[in-house]
Amino acid sequence: MNAFIDTAVITVRSGKGGDGCSHLRREKDRPKGGPDGGDGGRGGDVTVVADPHLDTLIEFSFRAHFFAQDGERGQQKSCHGGDGLGVEIRLPVGSAVYDAETGDMLVDLVLPGQRAVVAPGGAGGFGNEHFKGPLKQTPVESTPGEPAVERRLRIELKLIADIGLVGLPNAGKSTLLRAISRANAKVGAYPFTTLSPQLGIAELDPERRLVFADLPGLIEGAAQGAGLGHDFLKHVERTRAIVHLVDLAPLDGGDPAENWRMIRRELLEFSAELAEKPELVVLNKVDLVPPEELDGRIERFAGAIGMARGERPVAISGATGQGVRPMLEAAWSLAERGPVPAWRG
Repeated sequence: MNAFIDTAVITVRSGKGGDGCSHLRREKDRPKGGPDGGDGGRGGDVTVVADPHLDTLIEFSFRAHFFAQDGERGQQKSCHGGDGLGVEIRLPVGSAVYDAETGDMLVDLVLPGQRAVVAPGGAGGFGNEHFKGPLKQTPVESTPGEPAVERRLRIELKLIADIGLVGLPNAGKSTLLRAISRANAKVGAYPFTTLSPQLGIAELDPERRLVFADLPGLIEGAAQGAGLGHDFLKHVERTRAIVHLVDLAPLDGGDPAENWRMIRRELLEFSAELAEKPELVVLNKVDLVPPEELDGRIERFAGAIGMARGERPVAISGATGQGVRPMLEAAWSLAERGPVPAWRG
């Protein structure tokens, strides 16, 4: 399997426009001759296209330059130069393309098949035939083709999913993703088993499905770059809702409510808009809690994070499947209330 690559910098250059031709026709059957220099051809464009079959930017680790073809020069006998061939750069859906020098966003590819020209080809120059007229019957001037456009592009891939799974390392996100989908997310008894975002599709029934994004575990300071989370928090920005997974039985004896608060602080510090997304709080690993203690722990957690009286977080076990179906139904309801991404129309 290819490694997940979510940023790339490439150099693109469009084609230069072909120069116009200056030529005066002289043939025995046309003793007066006349201007017959053709126009130059247009240079090729550099175009980016959203390809739904791609899911990584790894190709750009091996190829970083994309040059379109120049337009051909105009020719005599009123022959116009041929247009240069353009270049299409295929990118995964969810790719945002920026000018690497100015930081300006050029296009956000959120729809399969969406395309945009990021470096337009130069127009062809005019041949001297273009300038002839009643008052100027033998012009000799022609114009050069427009120059090529060269620029460095920064590409950022932000996964498009309905639900973003967030939580501390070892909260059980990968185990849950394996339980609800066919994703082969890595599971291990150590932090940061997930080193790159994983997508999984949960089918509730033939008419309903949810795309989940399992993101690397966040730790305190993630919004400033600590751990793995900072590089991947941007992937939650496109999601419609967040499933916040909390370990109800942490091995280190930590406080689940404080762990929840810490992740909430990181989300808010990274993006206020992100922190305001609909959130479903899910307590995981209930199979590790003695049955006689379970209700008490859930109630204490709900009170500690300020849930209204009578409200409770969803309690599940990703390992055994307990409570997973109600969790999916709750996630569906939450996602339906969230903003509809442009790509879902």
